[in-house]
Amino acid sequence: MPRQPRPSDANASHPAILPFFQPIVDLRQGTIFGHEALIRGPASTALHHPEALLALAASESRLTEFELQCVEIVLAEWGRLKAPGRLFVNLSPDALTAAMGGVGSACWLARLLAQHDIPARDVTVELTEHPANGNPEALPRAVQALHAMGARLALDDFGEGHSNLRRWRELKPDFVKLDKQLTRGIASCPQSVELVRAVVAFGHAMGTELVAEGVEDAKDLRVLRDLGIAHGQGFLLGQPAPTLQPALPASVAQLIRDTRIAVMPHATQPSQPHVLRSLSVIQAPALAPHTPIDEVSAIFQKHPELHALAVVDQGRPVALINRQAFMNDYARMYFREVHGRRPCLSYGNQSPRVVEREDNVESLLGILMSEDQRYLSEGFVVTEKKHYVGLGTGDQLVRAVTEARIEAARHANPLTFLPGNIPVNIHIGRLLDGGADFVACYADLNNFKVFNDHYGYWRGDEMILLLARTATRHADAHRDFVGHIGGDDFLMLFQSPDWQRRCAAVIDDFNRQARDLYDDAARQAGGIEGEDRHGVVRFTPFTTLAIGAVRIPPGMFRHAEDVAGQAAIAKHEAKQAPSGLTVREPQAGRPGPA
Repeated sequence: MPRQPRPSDANASHPAILPFFQPIVDLRQGTIFGHEALIRGPASTALHHPEALLALAASESRLTEFELQCVEIVLAEWGRLKAPGRLFVNLSPDALTAAMGGVGSACWLARLLAQHDIPARDVTVELTEHPANGNPEALPRAVQALHAMGARLALDDFGEGHSNLRRWRELKPDFVKLDKQLTRGIASCPQSVELVRAVVAFGHAMGTELVAEGVEDAKDLRVLRDLGIAHGQGFLLGQPAPTLQPALPASVAQLIRDTRIAVMPHATQPSQPHVLRSLSVIQAPALAPHTPIDEVSAIFQKHPELHALAVVDQGRPVALINRQAFMNDYARMYFREVHGRRPCLSYGNQSPRVVEREDNVESLLGILMSEDQRYLSEGFVVTEKKHYVGLGTGDQLVRAVTEARIEAARHANPLTFLPGNIPVNIHIGRLLDGGADFVACYADLNNFKVFNDHYGYWRGDEMILLLARTATRHADAHRDFVGHIGGDDFLMLFQSPDWQRRCAAVIDDFNRQARDLYDDAARQAGGIEGEDRHGVVRFTPFTTLAIGAVRIPPGMFRHAEDVAGQAAIAKHEAKQAPSGLTVREPQAGRPGPA
């Protein structure tokens, strides 16, 4: 064990080393939970930053000794300050093992805490990402001793270096600090949201509180808070300083306590792998390349249900023989006499359509849209990790892709890529569970059917895309949620206080730009003639936008469908309003129209 420094050595050995403190904030209450102790070297020198100090100590093979001396300096200052809250102190695995040397109250850290009158329950040791160089069993024993004396353990920089799930499971820390690589920019990264959400779930299962490091942006802070991260640390919340920060800036505390819910970034095009997993693959026997053609005929006669047979070489498909084409040829005069003993590989289609069971819907869609349409008659070969597992028919492929696209549309509309029904319901649920005060706005187009019938689906899609662009442009991306339910129906969930102005702007902008999608004659006439929903041919004015808005106070509804029903009622009223905008108060228990 490295020499354990005596308390009297600390300031004498390193008179220019100063303790700095950065606040750790409770993201549930908007208060300061504790402080992390940091060190700084002489100002305006190359040794001012802790990385340089630690590198110098390591170069002299005195890293553990230096870490313990820094802990002495920090605890001496903390004891002098008599500050409330929790103190977080950084130690490497080797330094923690050295600090816990001794038995019970005789260990170095316990003696130091008693000397400065610091309760062990107020101290958390942050285990840094450095690997342990000594006995691998020493670290778990040191952590056990740390918990036994009443102190707590934090795992630092999770997501980088050696801070991993295995260490989390083995050491059972009280806190885990998420590295800034996981948290920075999370408000605009759906992948980071899903990753942190998984870590939060693991933390709940392990009974561990999470601390988000690197919080520097208000939008990231809102998302982290709403994901259930208990604590945060970063320059937005407070910078390291030689004096303690007594409280959060009022603007930051207000932001944390704001009951409005963050809008999570949305993955516009979910990949949907494993599309064929849900389908029953046809378990057809495989042919070896040298199997005689006469034997192929016998297998087809034995299995009349098979539409094809695959030729497989060392587990991998190399050809496909279509039943109908083969039996037609086999029935021809002299075919069996000439070809009957030849290997089947010479007869089969040696460039069959092969589909991997792990393929995503986009790759399968490419098959359906390609010029090569043989899969409709021949079917396709199904593989798993490039090895043959069975056959599929063209009908199966079309059905698999269609069902996958329908499911994808529930998550993200395939035309606008806006969130579909499932994300809309999830966000409404978050608003209701969080006690948010919000406004649900149902947007629908007037006279759209006649326009779509007159100009065709392509220009109809342009009209819907115009509405999507206009709605998202006037919404606050981090406060307001825009979803595309389907067709020309959109649902906007506003938390912005000026939501009514935003809705009016959406209507005005859309109505003005929608006219540009008509031809010159229609613009001069003010509309077009066509059949309405009742089959009556009549003159129909320009397509316009109607928005029905309903205020949703906290605690009035429990389910997303209740909110959608109230918004649907408001939409029907808005379609009759000259301004195109109707605002109504909700009525509990009244269902909306279908």
